[in-house]
Amino acid sequence: MKDDLLSRYLSNFLFVQIALVQLFSRFPNLVEKYYSNGVYKAISVFYRSSLGWIPFSIGDLLYIGFGVFFIRFIYVLFRDKLSELRSYRLSIGGTLSVLYFFFFFSWGMNYYRIPLATKLKLEKQAYTTAQLNAFTLKTTAHINKLHLAVVDNDSLAYIVPYSRKEIYKMAKSGYDELSKSQTSFKYRVRSVKNSLLSVPLTYMGFAGYLNPFTGEAQVNSKIPKYILACTVSHEMAHQIGYAAENEANFIGYLACVSHTDIYFKLAGHITALRYLLSELYKRDKELYQTVINNINPGILVNLQESNVFWSQYKNPLEPYFKKSYSVYLKANQQKSGIKSYSYMVDLLVHYNNDNKNTSVVYK
Repeated sequence: MKDDLLSRYLSNFLFVQIALVQLFSRFPNLVEKYYSNGVYKAISVFYRSSLGWIPFSIGDLLYIGFGVFFIRFIYVLFRDKLSELRSYRLSIGGTLSVLYFFFFFSWGMNYYRIPLATKLKLEKQAYTTAQLNAFTLKTTAHINKLHLAVVDNDSLAYIVPYSRKEIYKMAKSGYDELSKSQTSFKYRVRSVKNSLLSVPLTYMGFAGYLNPFTGEAQVNSKIPKYILACTVSHEMAHQIGYAAENEANFIGYLACVSHTDIYFKLAGHITALRYLLSELYKRDKELYQTVINNINPGILVNLQESNVFWSQYKNPLEPYFKKSYSVYLKANQQKSGIKSYSYMVDLLVHYNNDNKNTSVVYK
């Protein structure tokens, strides 16, 4: 009886929570001040301090356990021909209520903070194709320069000399450098781990994710190492409270290009180049081809490495996984869903049009 009463209260509280989240979503200044720069900072450091030292992913184990429980639950329902579904209604509602609370309390409210472009005082007007092309060529020239510093000739692909664990440890240094000019990007207490679910993640088309219930950055251990540094830095951006994917992409890029290590710089600039080329191709295929012709052949080999890797795991279900994730993003203030990743180009172009930022990006 007591369990039924608790489940009823929790189920009803779910609707209260939804209403409160919708209410606070209308006040990004309050979310920014009291949650993202207040409550969340304490929560995130506590999670990472508590679990970061454990060598394997606690969050993945939770998901695996939940998955097993869910499959068993569905099996029992159909075994009993759904006759007991009504009796489970309150338990289901109570469970959803608890998960909803911990998701938004632990991390999810960051979706409703002040947009990064506003915080950085970047222009909101559309950039021109000429501006896009100029920045893409500038990025290409810088990549070529960095590339020739680590290889004997421009036809060779570069090889990252660090292990994956070394890259995980080194990534924080990029944030240490970045926070010298942008204090809001300060990162404390590292918690980055190989995902136990790397194989499923690869088939789903994802390089990593942040577990909102444990604060762990989960990284797909199968992805090529030359893009690993930027992937790790992306997930670390989520850890410091930037939930929007385009913002996490951009901050991860800034952390990499601010790093003192040349391989991190390469990872950041090449990640930016991929987005810039994609946008330039949509706008002007001739300009796109001109940029391609200016890229060192060895860098093109690295880029092809990534394409070959992901093509090996193409499968009929991948579009459905990405569509589901897109629906999730749209439900959390990212109106364009998974396409919001590409809005990183807006941040890149406007940030780099401001001359005072070039010393950070091209140092």
